Amino acid sequence: MDTPNALTVEDVAERLHVSRSGIYALIKAGGIGFYKVGRKIRFTEANVRDFIERSGRAARAPELAGRPAFDENRYFDLKAERRAGDGFIICGQDLILDILSNFMRMHGVMALRAYIGSYDSLVSLYYGKVSVASAHLWDSAGDDYNVPYVRALLPGVRCAVVNVTYRMQGLYVAKGNPKAIRTWQDFARDDITMINREKGAGSRVLLDENLKLLDLYASRIKGYDSENQSHLAVASAVGRGDADVAVGMEKVARQVDNVDFIPLKRERYDLVVRKEHLDTPEVATMLKILRSERFQNEFKSIGGYDITDIGKIVAET
Repeated sequence: MDTPNALTVEDVAERLHVSRSGIYALIKAGGIGFYKVGRKIRFTEANVRDFIERSGRAARAPELAGRPAFDENRYFDLKAERRAGDGFIICGQDLILDILSNFMRMHGVMALRAYIGSYDSLVSLYYGKVSVASAHLWDSAGDDYNVPYVRALLPGVRCAVVNVTYRMQGLYVAKGNPKAIRTWQDFARDDITMINREKGAGSRVLLDENLKLLDLYASRIKGYDSENQSHLAVASAVGRGDADVAVGMEKVARQVDNVDFIPLKRERYDLVVRKEHLDTPEVATMLKILRSERFQNEFKSIGGYDITDIGKIVAET
């Protein structure tokens, strides 16, 4: 017999903004807790909350992360030395990469996940610790995404930049926006306290680049040194009233109570691989999956994802 607060597959798919088959993929991968009532799959609120929290935690602090978003065989600790046979490691924090990893496993590729931000992801690719980096780093000088950072952080390394999605970045504010926060300039107000992302996160780089354009110093912004590791964590802080504003992506705002979203910047979210690896079976499989109708159908109905150019090589360095 179902408990009064039991959640169905459809309920959880709506909460996480994924398809029903995406939820079944997470179940198969061991990525989300569930229980059965007869032959029916059911979830508790705690199962969903635990998955969301684990999905946003960073690999650089595994001792704080508890159980990873998938089981231990699907998670890679970047503090450890990489060994032959460690698998195909994909960096990034977006749910789309979790689903990609699972699809690759179904195609026989031992795909692992490392939950770290854009800057550290590219550095890890440079040092050979990962197979694929993800990035959403805005460069104000050329109003460009990712390519300037790939050139700077992987000097002398020929890379291919593959688009995954376009997302909307903006501001998390309290429901109803009681402090009328609208622009980057508002961060300098005396009555505004922010909560920040960790150094190297794409959302923090977007903030810092805009502060630079406005000639605003971080030392003058209340809460700038208060950091957290995920979009969900900073949005939740705003929802609880611990901060007035944070920077993050639109999709997460739908998952948090008492939060509104102010859109400011359409960003390009890319994967970065070494060009010499483009013809390897693992990367070839990844690109084939990204370009497949079956994979793309997982995200067509999800708010917050524009997959117009998914799988397209948008730049080479």
